[in-house]
Amino acid sequence: MSQSAINAVEHSAIRKISWRLVPFVALMFFINFLDRTAISFAGPNGMTQDLGLTALQFGLASGIFFIGYILLEVPSNLALHKFGARRWLARIMISWGIVSLLFTWVSSVEGLYTLRLLLGIAEAGFFPGAILYLSMWVPARHRSKILSLFYLAQPLTVVFGAPLAASLIKQHGLFGLEGWRVMFMGVSIPAILIGIAALFWLVDSPRQAKWLTAEEKSWLTTELEAEHQQKQGHHKHSLRSVMGNSRVWMLCLIYFGFIYGLYALAFFLPTIISGFQQQFGTTFNVMQKGLITGVPYLIAAVVMFFWSQDASRRGCKTWHIAIPALAGGISVPLALYMDSPFTTIMVIAITASAIFAALPNFWTLPTQFLTGASAAAAIALINTLGNVAGFSAGYITGALHDATNSYALPMFVVGGFMLLSAVLMLLLNRRRPQSQPTPLPQEQ
Repeated sequence: MSQSAINAVEHSAIRKISWRLVPFVALMFFINFLDRTAISFAGPNGMTQDLGLTALQFGLASGIFFIGYILLEVPSNLALHKFGARRWLARIMISWGIVSLLFTWVSSVEGLYTLRLLLGIAEAGFFPGAILYLSMWVPARHRSKILSLFYLAQPLTVVFGAPLAASLIKQHGLFGLEGWRVMFMGVSIPAILIGIAALFWLVDSPRQAKWLTAEEKSWLTTELEAEHQQKQGHHKHSLRSVMGNSRVWMLCLIYFGFIYGLYALAFFLPTIISGFQQQFGTTFNVMQKGLITGVPYLIAAVVMFFWSQDASRRGCKTWHIAIPALAGGISVPLALYMDSPFTTIMVIAITASAIFAALPNFWTLPTQFLTGASAAAAIALINTLGNVAGFSAGYITGALHDATNSYALPMFVVGGFMLLSAVLMLLLNRRRPQSQPTPLPQEQ
């Protein structure tokens, strides 16, 4: 086969995967993040009052999700290898949909804690499993593009999910339920339905894909097998290389700062917007609040796309991550001192844009000084420890709010963690050795 014919097969195979698999897995991620953060919409729209929650209890309920999620993340990925990605991702989605549906009838603080913990257990392994699944379908040189398209689902979840949640909350009285309970029901049922659909839509490997030609299957299988063989030689020393590498632990701290900011924003932004009436004397209805919540994330999605394009074109530089960390660290507390809802939301949009601009580029860092299985082990460690921030953000933000009766100090803490990420990013760049192994393309 001529080189031009090979290139045509490559282009056709990647295009089919981009249109057939990525949108569906991104839809799964969309529903995943919406169900995970649905509590942020329920809180200021009746749940906090009905269950008698303090800010600390709300923060603990938001963050306790991550305890089960973190503990079972690695076992879940091992199960994915054993049972196959198609069945395991579908099982995860159906399980979390059922648990999420039970929030419709929660009646106590203790019940809320229990369900949030069970939701984390049910969702454990979905994000790394989805990343692994998509990575198994494309050669490394195409992985960055595929994963960037997948990552767009996260900010877009709030752009479309916030108005969706608001419209469901407005259905107060449906089936005799409060609006926030209707919302939980409405966002849970799609998870169960799409989980069932995944059993029929997803395919475990290119060899099983009926929508690929024989030439496309052969090319993908050959490319992926060659990469697998290349990585095998590093297996013996991967764990020791990772656990003893100070730069890996610096990456854990850098990622912690971004994830802390991400979930502090996700869990408490709707509550902050609900406080505009007291702060500025401006009243918004539920739908308007939902639309306002989505604005920073819509801007963030656009910024993330073009920032990632620039990083792909130039090669990811230190400033592609350090500048967003700095911008986010400054803008988070600054938002509290704006004099109108509009300027407050615009500054929050800078924070959201900073977080989402940095995250896809951050994941290119481990493979700049680790290769093969060492890189894979580092990514797993960074993702696991970074998600500790998901629990910390909710709990600490709520506790500090209760102690000070203000979101000022909690947001300064968020800014501090993001500034720490910027400083560590610059230090990491200074410590980069002169001689490095040839980096693999982006891998998560």
